Amino acid sequence: MADLGEIVDLGEFADSARSFYADPYPVYDALRRRGTVHHVRTPGPGPQEELWLIVGHEASRAAFTDPRLVKSPPWGFDDDVIGRHLLFADAPEHGRLRSLVTRAFTARRVAGLVPRIQKITDELLDDMVPRGSADLIGALAFPLPLVVICELLGVPDIDRERFRRMSTQVVAPTSGADEADVYVELAGFLDALIEEKSSSEPADDLLGALIRTTAEDGDRLSPSELRGMAFLLLIAGHETTVNLIGNGVRALLAHPGQLAALRADMSLLDGAVEEMLRYDGPVETATIRFAAGPVEIDGVVIPADAPVLIGIASADRDPDRFPRPDDFDIRRDARGHMAFGHGIHFCLGAPLARIEGRTAIRSLLERCPDLTLDGEPDTWLPGVLMRGVRELPVRW
Repeated sequence: MADLGEIVDLGEFADSARSFYADPYPVYDALRRRGTVHHVRTPGPGPQEELWLIVGHEASRAAFTDPRLVKSPPWGFDDDVIGRHLLFADAPEHGRLRSLVTRAFTARRVAGLVPRIQKITDELLDDMVPRGSADLIGALAFPLPLVVICELLGVPDIDRERFRRMSTQVVAPTSGADEADVYVELAGFLDALIEEKSSSEPADDLLGALIRTTAEDGDRLSPSELRGMAFLLLIAGHETTVNLIGNGVRALLAHPGQLAALRADMSLLDGAVEEMLRYDGPVETATIRFAAGPVEIDGVVIPADAPVLIGIASADRDPDRFPRPDDFDIRRDARGHMAFGHGIHFCLGAPLARIEGRTAIRSLLERCPDLTLDGEPDTWLPGVLMRGVRELPVRW
């Protein structure tokens, strides 16, 4: 690893961007040993940015609730493309938006999806299992949450490959120009969908409910806010689950003793999923925040308006919180992990992601008793937001 300088290039610190994407944890461990706050440059290829990174469990937990770190961009917010949503909002606006969304996205609605999630999983495995080998991302981890979130929102049949391209470009962009084009493409798709639902008979789906939802004081989502929330639910509602399933299965297959223990006792599944989320979760760093003014943390001053990342992957491998953090142990008490964030921005879809993850992994292990990796994955998602692979070759 390179020496720690004034600005840490994460790719160079790991010897290469490819090495960092494959295993960022040694870099985060080295940074955590040196301090809480670091001025970093994100790895290439793709757009590189200079940001401030907070590492360690205690510091990250505090940062999630630090009012000096805000979500609204300091240059203001232009909602002409996607629109306002929860990840760009601070209190009290955040509370208003989340309240309106949770009126429609209820625990009852999520619980009612369980039979359908199982049926979709079974259908995908019916197609996959006879083949004897597959890319698990393309065959199960990607289509399952995509179909679920599309049905939940009331999105008609969608071109999966087109949507996969758009979604990946949003969460792991390879170029700034392509990213901008994708946002325009998605905005047009969502505008057309919202217009269709607004002018047709009310449907019993989440997007229709969001259009109709009204608070006691008459407040409701504006057209721009509807587009923004539909975007957030559609992208975030499936992308994290893709990588929960992919990373979780990869961790199991890389640790045969843990896999055997789970096969022998499926009552361990809930705890195993929590350990998957801690050990190699789907979100590497939380979505961006900004310093509302000069912010001092552990003796380091982050300049006003500077972009700030909270290192979830670092927090969940912090030995001060989780003993032997690099060990994958499905019997571990993984409570306290921050895979879904913390504070007011805690992931709204966490219950749905957990249900999908448990269903997919249990059904996969039951249908494929001799499941194994079919070579090492080498197509890692770029960037520092999402943690996962584009392909996961397996056989049985």
